[in-house]
Amino acid sequence: MATAEVLKVTGGKAGSIELDDGIFGIEPNVPVMHQVVNAQLAAKRAGTHSTKTRAEVRGGGAKPWKQKGTGRARVGSSRIPQWRGGGVAMGPKPRDYSQKTPKKMKRLALYSALSDRASENNVLVVEGWSFASPKTKDAKNALNSIGAEGKVLLVVDDGDINAWKSFRNLNNTHVISPTQLNVFDVLSHDMVVFTKENLPTSSADSKNQSVNSIEDQVEES
Repeated sequence: MATAEVLKVTGGKAGSIELDDGIFGIEPNVPVMHQVVNAQLAAKRAGTHSTKTRAEVRGGGAKPWKQKGTGRARVGSSRIPQWRGGGVAMGPKPRDYSQKTPKKMKRLALYSALSDRASENNVLVVEGWSFASPKTKDAKNALNSIGAEGKVLLVVDDGDINAWKSFRNLNNTHVISPTQLNVFDVLSHDMVVFTKENLPTSSADSKNQSVNSIEDQVEES
């Protein structure tokens, strides 16, 4: 089982911790990750787009001119799609874009994404965020101390209000709770930072919210 160093936000190391091979050590399944990410993005679409057909556009009830004898093309309405002010032919209508994704597929995709980041040493574990008060400067110094670079995904407990408020104003930094951990956010960031308490472990561990919530974490995709 692989291990990771537990880092102090003030600099230095506080020890080491084992990473679950079933979560951080599997072979990434790219097709599954692709499918789940597509499902997540599709679920975010409102689907409220709507256009009017020639039957729904106001006006156009009278025939513009008689059928024969004018030398012009026959027309039955002034609201045909070819004309300015006419309806839209085969335009978009409201629809639901969400996709149903099996829970096992969501779980495999998330484990694959975490394993990919772990294989590149881009999964960091900190002892904890000890901010006395919300302060962005302290948050930036903490990230520099642990060597977090590029786009950083921070998994912070809901109750740690000072950490949430400290990190949320930093550029290239996104804060989520353990129950919000998802494939898209992991793949769209260079590094993932956990605390020692919310590091995902085996799904058999009923006390770990990070894993228990995985089956429900993709927005009903």
